[in-house]
Amino acid sequence: MEYRKFGDTYMIRFDLGEEILTCLKSFCEKEQIRLASVEALGAADYAAIGVYDLENKVYMQEELHEFMEITGLTGNVTRMNGEVYLHLHGTMADRNHRVHGGHVNALRVGATCEMFVRTLDGEVGRKRNEDLGINTWSFE
Repeated sequence: MEYRKFGDTYMIRFDLGEEILTCLKSFCEKEQIRLASVEALGAADYAAIGVYDLENKVYMQEELHEFMEITGLTGNVTRMNGEVYLHLHGTMADRNHRVHGGHVNALRVGATCEMFVRTLDGEVGRKRNEDLGINTWSFE
């Protein structure tokens, strides 16, 4: 991973084999990022994505073990219990142009990934919403 900062925005290049969520979390810790928006594209060779089942309060996860284009990766960086909290959604297209998408639980770079992380002043936390079964923004 390499990156440069331009104003309030970091440009990050993730390299072959890097796990994006792990690297992004480490990057945010190192740069002390407390609040940011994220957008990226690239290629992956593994993804674990989920769609939330509100009734049962669980993610229905799909694992993809193939080369795919990351056609869109978007989300945010906040904090929960003093730690970096990533919330990313993505769409990946396979060799047959079928698109898979959802909440990103894991994503490994298959060639490269180019990401913009735009930092925002301030901090937004998260807290558990028991009615929904997920962690939501907290403006306290």
